[in-house]
Amino acid sequence: MRYSFHLAQNNTKLSTEIIAGVSSFLATSYIIVVNPSILSQTGMPFAGVLTATVLVCFGSSLMMGLFARNPILVAPGMGLNAFFTFSAVLGMKVPWPVALGAVFWSGIIFLILSVFNVRTFIVRAIPRPLRYAIAAGIGLFITLIGFSNAKFIIAHPATIIGVSPLNPALITFLAGLLLTALLVTRQVPGAILLGILFTTLAAYPLGRWWSLTEAPLVTLNGVLAAPDFSLLLRLDLLHSLQWSVVPVIFAFVFTDLFDSLSTLVGLAEAANLLDENGEPRHVKRALLTDAVATTLAGLVGSSPGTAYIESAVGIEAGGRTGLTAVVGALLFLPFLFLAPLLAVIPAIATAPALVLVGVFMIRPVTKINWGQLHEAIPAFLAMVLIPFTYSITQGIIWGFLSWTALKLATGNRADISLALLVIDAFCILALFLA
Repeated sequence: MRYSFHLAQNNTKLSTEIIAGVSSFLATSYIIVVNPSILSQTGMPFAGVLTATVLVCFGSSLMMGLFARNPILVAPGMGLNAFFTFSAVLGMKVPWPVALGAVFWSGIIFLILSVFNVRTFIVRAIPRPLRYAIAAGIGLFITLIGFSNAKFIIAHPATIIGVSPLNPALITFLAGLLLTALLVTRQVPGAILLGILFTTLAAYPLGRWWSLTEAPLVTLNGVLAAPDFSLLLRLDLLHSLQWSVVPVIFAFVFTDLFDSLSTLVGLAEAANLLDENGEPRHVKRALLTDAVATTLAGLVGSSPGTAYIESAVGIEAGGRTGLTAVVGALLFLPFLFLAPLLAVIPAIATAPALVLVGVFMIRPVTKINWGQLHEAIPAFLAMVLIPFTYSITQGIIWGFLSWTALKLATGNRADISLALLVIDAFCILALFLA
């Protein structure tokens, strides 16, 4: 185990990798319930989607750990599941079996692009200032998700967003955030995981001893639930190749492409998971894994799988090798039968970890030369538009387009590669199809 994952070479050890894998799993495990709650609105059975979600998380994360050797979990992407449900099925009236077929074909396209190194070529074409900005933007995005999950930041009719009034749940979140920050600052091993466990325990009295009018946040509703394989191979491959479905396939291809690329680049830059050329480590294998995740999702009955930004929680806990992803993958598998146990960990328990991850991931922003405005402005736009639009893809699009426009306008054409122009073309196409 130590030899195959090269723990010593990566300055890590078995216990650290296990703690990191558990931490990433806890930060990502919400998808087991959230994904079915979104996709079931199409008419797909909730239990079937839950089983499909676990299969995608387990199989794809295991491949990321064993094949790509990266400490990154793979799961159905947030945003992609919303597009599947609200745009493709409910908006465009595409039957869900046809939409699953579109997911499958988009995965096949990913595989082709990955096998021929097209996706790797694209990664290497991303300007370094944009890479740093993407890492920082993803960090801010994760922080926003954490504050939103804790209901610390809420919608406000006058100011768009605002801060929620203090209540027992919010106080519990803030206590968990403070303790986790203290543990991290003092470099306590497993600080992120300990923070999640502490906040879960602190949340137990909510609805029992505090705020008795509210439902308990920590409630165990049973233990066992049989897996439902009713969505296995229910995709419609033939009708998903109709011309009317092509925009759906393209949207899956484009969104998943840049979500996975930006996540991989952002995590690699933030955690220094780079090869000798300064590129994301094992990038081709990681992108192949992402392609397989999307193909698998279509086969088992889920929206596309992608590398998960919440993996930053485990990376910050010390995860540096594929063993982190293997541990996380194995923890998903029991929830084919033990899904009700997820109710034990409320959103306010993982929220402090997500908030603090933003601190760690924003570090690369110091590498940007803010004095070179033709590079600083596109980097800034990419960084802030990721959280402001709640979309990694939108941040990437406007970062790329503004980079090209400003480089051309300032006479720096040598900084624009052919691959970047191709990316720009897809960005423009995506804006018109959105």
